[in-house]
Amino acid sequence: MPELPEVEVVRRGLERWVAGRTVEAVEVLHPRAVRRHPGGGADFAARLRGETIGVPQRRGKYLWLPLEGGHQSVLGHLGMSGQLLVQPQDAPDEKHLRIRLRFDDGRGTELRFVDQRTFGGLSLHENTPDGLPDVIAHIARDPLDPLFDEGAYHLALRAKRTTVKRALLDQSLISGVGNIYADEALWRSKLHYERPTANLTRLRSAELLGHVRDVMNAALAVGGTSFDSLYVNVNGESGYFDRSLDAYGREDEPCRRCGTPMRRRPWMNRSSYFCPRCQRPPRVSS
Repeated sequence: MPELPEVEVVRRGLERWVAGRTVEAVEVLHPRAVRRHPGGGADFAARLRGETIGVPQRRGKYLWLPLEGGHQSVLGHLGMSGQLLVQPQDAPDEKHLRIRLRFDDGRGTELRFVDQRTFGGLSLHENTPDGLPDVIAHIARDPLDPLFDEGAYHLALRAKRTTVKRALLDQSLISGVGNIYADEALWRSKLHYERPTANLTRLRSAELLGHVRDVMNAALAVGGTSFDSLYVNVNGESGYFDRSLDAYGREDEPCRRCGTPMRRRPWMNRSSYFCPRCQRPPRVSS
């Protein structure tokens, strides 16, 4: 699934191409694409018609289009394969086109939601006083947010009494980090994914956060990570950070730091990639 850098790349594209435009018509082509909208496709289309889109926003992996007036937003769930594409109105429809938004300004482009696996979708929600769609009010700030509280995060880590990778993926503690960037940050920090959070010092947790920010900013600079054609920006272009990954997907390849073959282990229905020499597992107490 896309993580913070990939979603931020899409958000920036939408800010450029969609912000300030008024919706003229909405076409829902697949009911699953609006299954999170309680009123269904016809209601979704009717309520969006005539609305003006504000500056797209993001928290962690979540992306939304606020509507002018500040009371409602369109929340985008990209899922495994969802794409928000800005296309010329006369461009051929994509095979897996699910929703189309047309605008009233004559600029000749429209917003399309394309989703091969139909795990994602768009839905309309009321906003909280902070401007978030109410269904994601529980999501923590992300590490690139200027208001992210490092001290509170360290205390929450110690109190949670879990392992460090589980904590990185806990969206109620810190948002935007997924499997790829967790493995990358842990490799940079020389921390094993099963390291208990209870014995992480404030210095070590601050160092880990620094590596999370560094790897995400590096990914942002090259458009995110694309392993296939399913993740693209609003213009249909892939990111290139997969060429710079130090841990994720590098099983049996030499560690870029010490040369030891990297390992992969099953982890929570996913995989964890690590260097067995640089990232030694925690000792098991007898």
